[in-house]
Amino acid sequence: MVHVAEVEEPHAGPGTIRIAVRASGLSTGEVSIRSGKMRGVVPVTFPYRTGFDAAGVVDEVGDGVTGAGIGDEVFGMTAATTRGANADHAVLVAWAPKPAAWSWEEAGGAAGSVETATRVLDRLAVGAGHTVLVQGAAGGVGAVAVQLAAARGAAVIGTAGERNHDFLRSLGAEPTTYGEGLAERVRALAPGGVDAVFDCAGGALPDLVAIAGSPARVVTIAPDLTAAALGVHLSHGASADDTAAVGAADPLAVHGLGIAVELAGQGRLRVPVAAAFPLTEAAAAHELSESRHARGRIVLVN
Repeated sequence: MVHVAEVEEPHAGPGTIRIAVRASGLSTGEVSIRSGKMRGVVPVTFPYRTGFDAAGVVDEVGDGVTGAGIGDEVFGMTAATTRGANADHAVLVAWAPKPAAWSWEEAGGAAGSVETATRVLDRLAVGAGHTVLVQGAAGGVGAVAVQLAAARGAAVIGTAGERNHDFLRSLGAEPTTYGEGLAERVRALAPGGVDAVFDCAGGALPDLVAIAGSPARVVTIAPDLTAAALGVHLSHGASADDTAAVGAADPLAVHGLGIAVELAGQGRLRVPVAAAFPLTEAAAAHELSESRHARGRIVLVN
């Protein structure tokens, strides 16, 4: 059950900043946590505060912080152990200046998608001249992954329903549909083969492994129970303070935030927003996420 409640106000500590939140992202991973799908990967205790990424105006600066001041507009991430970005105020442990080209809604949903996409593309060592298949390319992470992979010089194939194919083309991907016959469709688009597969959707890992030619060339972020049996890495991020999860997690790719700022300034990175809900309607936002029909990030606005 998702509900809004009054909690103790957070404050910036050493090395962190606090923002008055203008917008924050709804995490599909947290939707999976709430449903129990991730209980074997990310242990949590309920009640659980949600929200990993947010954008807003700095109103507190902790000791030792340089390069950020009161009144700055930023986007970034909370600590994995505390979360709580879906709130009036949030404490960020990693941040970057909000690009002028992004709305508050885009910035509020940016950091989580950027970090996740960068983390997986780094693990797959995606670079210039590679061909990458992004499964579930129209979602919040998938849409950002397409653009980041293209910015690295890779050719990108993205799967989505036909209604989203023009959208994927606008992001720089060659679209195709998911489901039966995927391997044949990918082979037609990439006769030389695929170098890496980034699975954002789940449910098709055997086919994705066959397309890649090896489970080592596939990384998933979906709570797919077949991943371990197939030898596919399930990537979830954890900062060093998250001692319960860090042993099984990948280090957070916070350097991706700076890359995102640069690309946004060049007009090469958009953060598609599927819908924006008032913070008070968080439960409705979770319902939309569960429908799996959102194109881009779902955000909560203050």
